[in-house]
Amino acid sequence: MAAVLAAATGAGAVNAVVGSGTLITFPVLLATGLPPVTATVSNGLGLVPGSLSAIIGYREELRGQGRRVLLLGTGAALGGLTGAVLLLILPASAFERIVPVLVGLALVLVACQPWIARRVRERRAADARGGRDGGPLLFTGLSLASVYGGYFSAAQGIIYISLMGMLLDETLQRLNAVKNVLAAVVNTVAAVLFVFFAEFDWTAVVLVAAGSALGGLVGARTGRRFSPAVLRALIVSVGSLALVHLVLR
Repeated sequence: MAAVLAAATGAGAVNAVVGSGTLITFPVLLATGLPPVTATVSNGLGLVPGSLSAIIGYREELRGQGRRVLLLGTGAALGGLTGAVLLLILPASAFERIVPVLVGLALVLVACQPWIARRVRERRAADARGGRDGGPLLFTGLSLASVYGGYFSAAQGIIYISLMGMLLDETLQRLNAVKNVLAAVVNTVAAVLFVFFAEFDWTAVVLVAAGSALGGLVGARTGRRFSPAVLRALIVSVGSLALVHLVLR
């Protein structure tokens, strides 16, 4: 229980600043003996308070982005619902085959984040016009990323930031604020579905919820002081252990 609470606190802080907190909580939940699908559902339910606290922490950066958030949030809700439904209707055996691939993809995204960020800056420097809402391309891309997020949320925040950074003329801090809202929408939509139709562990949900809520506030307040390299190394290390564990299972 202490390990789950500590992991959830770290995940909440990491999600508020970078994303990929699931790669911290997921392997810890697996280590407690939960099946992969139950661990994913419990993690998704528990991370909702962390997403909400991150939004509160970044509320200043959200000013003036109401229309954008509403538009992109609609796509995130539809995508998150689709991903959650897929998690419930696909057999557990399919999930156990797919998740190692998703974890591996998430780790690649985390490891390549400096390169992605550099490419985003270059793209924005080359095209200073930007777009107010990113057009159909951004809406479609974020909706598809939200399908992934509803199914397995690791690194969805990095995908959101990458897409918005390439197609919107905004600072990364304001984009990060929108990312937190989109993640909260996906987590909440999936959580509502999971409460009624999925198997989860209440102890894990409560521990992850408490830890992520605290971590989200801490991350939003102090995350700008964190070393990106340290966070990335932590996420990749823990995620790699999770990947090895999943493959060996």
